[in-house]
Amino acid sequence: MARPGKMPPMSAPHKIRIDVETSYLGEQSDPHDQRYVFAYTITIRNEGGLSATLLTRHWIITDANGAVKEVRGDGVVGEQPRLEPGQGFRYSSGAILETPVGTMEGTYQMVDEQGQRFDASIPLFRLAMPGILH
Repeated sequence: MARPGKMPPMSAPHKIRIDVETSYLGEQSDPHDQRYVFAYTITIRNEGGLSATLLTRHWIITDANGAVKEVRGDGVVGEQPRLEPGQGFRYSSGAILETPVGTMEGTYQMVDEQGQRFDASIPLFRLAMPGILH
C-alpha cells in the first residue's frame, strides 16, 4: 500500500537517450595531408512518455589543436524522425578532422506531441585514430 504523499514513479515526458559508436576510416584518411576521417553511428531512443520529433541538430566539433567547428542544420541525414515512446532511430554520419584526435558533442532540438520544444543533449564523445591514445 502506498504511503500518503507518495506518488508512483511516472515516466518523464522528455527522456531521450543517445548512444554513440565511432570508427576511424583509415582508407579515406591522409595523415600526411592532416586529413583524419571518422564515422559515427548515433542511436536515439525515446525513453519518455510523449512522442518526440527531431527538428534540428547542433554539433560542436573540437580537434586536438583546439580548433572548434559548429555545425547546425535541420534533422539528421535528411530526416526529421518522429519517435514514439520506446522507439529508437539509428543513423550514421561522419566528420573530418585535421588532427588524429578530437571530440564531438551537441544537442538535438526536439518537439513533443503537445508542441513543446526541448533540447536533447548529445554527450561528449571522442574521435581517435587507433593506437594514438593509451
